Amino acid sequence: MVMAIDLSRISVRPFKASEDVDDVLLWLGDARVTQNTRLKTCGSRSEALTFLKDECVHPLRRSICLDDRSIGIVWVLPYSGDERYKADLGYALGFNCWGNGIATKAVKIVLSQVFHDFPHLRRLQAYTYLRHKASQRVLEKVGFHREGIATDLYFPGKSDDCYIFRFLSTDEIPSVIV
Repeated sequence: MVMAIDLSRISVRPFKASEDVDDVLLWLGDARVTQNTRLKTCGSRSEALTFLKDECVHPLRRSICLDDRSIGIVWVLPYSGDERYKADLGYALGFNCWGNGIATKAVKIVLSQVFHDFPHLRRLQAYTYLRHKASQRVLEKVGFHREGIATDLYFPGKSDDCYIFRFLSTDEIPSVIV
């Protein structure tokens, strides 16, 4: 049973390694959460701390928070060189929070900031496994457009077909107001 959550309690902020480690272990230690992402499931507190220290130092890896407690992650990973005009967007959310509109709100928050913070950025793209309908709905709700299918995409340890979604800097940024 999904418990309704007041979306005004949701925020996106930088990770705090020492404060967030136990909360991160709760959602990153759950294979249901990581199975549809590029993230590896953490099996211990030390693995979660390593993830925070090594992976979450990037300025565009943010904690999705409920009352300032980490319940997930949203990231934007810009390309470099000749492709620096584009970036990949991804997110993961703790299993107990699924189905409440939290990922939608977190992506809206990021969209409201990313093109301002990175004025050279023209295109955000996101990939979802064909079977991952919930993630596809999140992207569609915030204004991403489905472009097609990438076959046999390889991510460490995983290979599958994915839908490609895109959001351009000229697209209408959705309101974050709940």
